[in-house]
Amino acid sequence: MEAMSAISWGDFEKIEMRVGTIIEAEVFREAKKPAYKIRIDFGPYGIKKSSAQVTRLYQPEELIGKQIIAVLNFPPKQIANLKSECLIMGVVDEAEVTLIGPGKPVANGLRIG
Repeated sequence: MEAMSAISWGDFEKIEMRVGTIIEAEVFREAKKPAYKIRIDFGPYGIKKSSAQVTRLYQPEELIGKQIIAVLNFPPKQIANLKSECLIMGVVDEAEVTLIGPGKPVANGLRIG
């Protein structure tokens, strides 16, 4: 496997990765690939909508209350009839995505660094 090119600390600091808690999750019927529509509470950064292709490992009801990490400063992206406002982070292994979250409960909105 080829190594990726290095980025500067300044590049990393531009990425707004923050902790949020999933407050709603439902099947995203309009999506081309199986996914959920998700609403996440980021505390002082508000509630944001996103989509996640995590249907192989998670049921919607088990996502409620789960803390995750997401990138907040990407521009909104239209996915079917949903305007995604953040990118939920996950570990990608072929067709499965495992969500990334803090090891212990923390306040919503805290920055990853």
